[in-house]
Amino acid sequence: MAFCGNCGNKTDEGVRFCPACGTAIVAVPVEQPAQVEQQVQPIQMEQPATVQQSTVFDPPVVPGAPTQTDIRDAQDNKTMAILAYLFFFIPLLTGAHKTSLFAKFHTNQGTILFIAAAAWGIAYSILTFILMFIPVLGWILVIILGIATLIFPVLCIVGIINAVNGTMKPLPVIGKFEVIK
Repeated sequence: MAFCGNCGNKTDEGVRFCPACGTAIVAVPVEQPAQVEQQVQPIQMEQPATVQQSTVFDPPVVPGAPTQTDIRDAQDNKTMAILAYLFFFIPLLTGAHKTSLFAKFHTNQGTILFIAAAAWGIAYSILTFILMFIPVLGWILVIILGIATLIFPVLCIVGIINAVNGTMKPLPVIGKFEVIK
């Protein structure tokens, strides 16, 4: 990388004139720092006979980081994990939850989400029936409870995003429960 002596603009190597001001670029040799010559004697240590040096790079072990097997499992079973949030019974019927920890986790999350949505649907129906007899305030509460129903599609989307990203992150509020063991 060369610099213009007039305006200080960076220019590419081999450019004869500065594209900014038009001044001719004069090549200035860059001095290399003097290298210090050192005589370093390598220390030779004998290794025990039981230690073998590996030529394959082993990444450092970080607590909580996914292993190569976990990453491969997530890649191979993303489809089943996504289906677990849309149709929780498909991974159960195919047995994917028995062969993959990733599919099992997301099948469990999808099943819990379905159970919670079904329970909410029943409770909402009963509350709606009761609140319909209370003028104005009851109707307002029915609308608020209806809006609260939107939490289930939101949780479904969060679960699908987690499955697509290959993470086993529990859903908020309901994700701590386990139904499939």
